[in-house]
Amino acid sequence: MNIYDFKVLDAQHNEIQMDMYKGKILLIVNTATGCGFTPQYEGLQMLYDKYKDKGFEILDFPCNQFLNQAPGSDSEIVSFCQTKFGVTFKTFSKIDVNGKNAEPLYNYLKSVTPDEQQNSKKSAIVKGLAAIGQNLLGTNIKWNFTKFLVDRNGKVVARYSPMHKPEDIESQIIALLEGGYQNVT
Repeated sequence: MNIYDFKVLDAQHNEIQMDMYKGKILLIVNTATGCGFTPQYEGLQMLYDKYKDKGFEILDFPCNQFLNQAPGSDSEIVSFCQTKFGVTFKTFSKIDVNGKNAEPLYNYLKSVTPDEQQNSKKSAIVKGLAAIGQNLLGTNIKWNFTKFLVDRNGKVVARYSPMHKPEDIESQIIALLEGGYQNVT
């Protein structure tokens, strides 16, 4: 099984078969428009602008599960992102990433990358607290702007916490585009 086995809805509520992304490097992100991490849209767009012509795609999945930080409709979210951050990558319909209504794609992503600590730049204290939370929450997404990096074959190779800025993973994206990045999952 890989990500190509799933279907999702885009922001216009069209069904999108994930296999349309075969052969692309993907960064899949759960986002929010009113979050402290929302400025990461700038870094995401920068990466997209630099690498979209080389086979890189960003898939933006707004999520309102964390303190209601994505309260708008799908069209309002798209408009906000385009106007405020110049976003041109694909925005999908708002989803849940945890719980009984979680998007099946996200259940899969979480199941193959249970620990985002390995790719996070955190102090020892924060890592310790995250480990406690990991034990309590299992594989759940902890917050908005959790990122999943996917290779050209649909295999998830890394999971990054929201504290990991998009520009911090540029070298991994380049390596995947050049065929040299090793899977970490």
